[in-house]
Amino acid sequence: MNARSRARVSSAPQISTIEDLSHEGRGVTHHDGKVVFIEDALPGERVEWLRTKRGPNFDEARLLKVLEPSPDRVTPKCVHFGVCGGCASQHLSSDRQIEFKQRQLTDALARIGKVSPPRILEPLQADAWNYRRRARLGARWVPKKQRVVVGFKERSTSYIADLQRCEILRPPVDAMIPALSALLTSLSIPNRIPQIEVSVADAAVALVIRVLEPLTAADMEHLHAFEKAHDVRIYLQPGGYETVAPLRSDLPPLTYALPQFDVTLQFLPTDFVQVNGPLNELMVDRVIQLLQLTAEDTVLDLFCGLGNFSLPLARRAKHVVGVEGEASLVARARDNAARNGLTNTEFFTANLAAEDLQTSGWAKRRYDKVLLDPPRAGALEALPVVAATRPNRIVYVSCHPGTLARDAGVLVNQLGYELTEAGVMDMFPHTAHVESVAVFERIQKKKK
Repeated sequence: MNARSRARVSSAPQISTIEDLSHEGRGVTHHDGKVVFIEDALPGERVEWLRTKRGPNFDEARLLKVLEPSPDRVTPKCVHFGVCGGCASQHLSSDRQIEFKQRQLTDALARIGKVSPPRILEPLQADAWNYRRRARLGARWVPKKQRVVVGFKERSTSYIADLQRCEILRPPVDAMIPALSALLTSLSIPNRIPQIEVSVADAAVALVIRVLEPLTAADMEHLHAFEKAHDVRIYLQPGGYETVAPLRSDLPPLTYALPQFDVTLQFLPTDFVQVNGPLNELMVDRVIQLLQLTAEDTVLDLFCGLGNFSLPLARRAKHVVGVEGEASLVARARDNAARNGLTNTEFFTANLAAEDLQTSGWAKRRYDKVLLDPPRAGALEALPVVAATRPNRIVYVSCHPGTLARDAGVLVNQLGYELTEAGVMDMFPHTAHVESVAVFERIQKKKK
């Protein structure tokens, strides 16, 4: 950026009234006929702001002062809010956060999918603090501080926020960040450790430390001492996920339970598990209620992972078929079913986003109910197969309202289903992330 461009960006402070929130949770206003996104500003507020970036379609700005605050503004619990990029909405009351997410969902369904649910489900919520059992923390050696900084990335920068505590991480990791910083600083390669993956199981805490160079014997002593002092399990990752290995090999596996279904699942510290454990329990219960299962139902669970939904489904249905793209997770799902004494399940490996699924044996069967739980990219490629199996009811769990809306439009406008209900589930409180669930029923053709 040249000097003239910098001068234009660093214009004089402006005063505006905030009209709305963007999908990322930023305040939206207009200035000189152009949209401006302002960090931390809330609808209805009159604020003073300074432009930080000009773009062809919109500008970005920094909040300088709230002149007339919204009644929905609250004091953030975290002292790092505004610097750390882990949360975006701590300054907005919980009720308004949920309303914002619900509107994101219904707006996307209408705008993208051209559909509207006749019934809005009550939002699903659990504790808003200390909920995060899975996280990837960045680590960076900072020469000026002569130590390794550990935390999430800062907002709009590549720097790591220098955290002392995290109010959304599950205990004991929420208060462990300074100790992790000290541990990494004590090692012989403090500038060659880019991240720590955190995984909090029901009875253990796993820390996967990425190391770009070999550790010394003294380093290993430090790591073993930290494990003992903080009652955690340390894993080292020198390469890809296949290289992850624990310091000790005599420990029991990581597990989490879904007690209402008498199910316990084992997982590895790098496996995908739902971030919010208490909300996950509520979500599994809601999904099974929405599927309206009977003891005679055969259910297809696409994107099944290690069995988070499949195993509880098997407690209620006659037979469950799970399909997942990652072979290691499929193996874990089979093992989990066996450990829980479930003999009415089958699991298959298939790339649900790319393969010609019509030729797969499992895809040629008839299913009474189908559960979809895809990643952010959605389930578009799998929808023709789903429709071909002619389920009476489809429940779609989504982590992105845009792709859910797109897929809902296909199911309703092309494949013979109607959207009957939808709602949000607050998997990530204090962020703009929208988790949701939608129900589709097959339209029965009238007999002549």
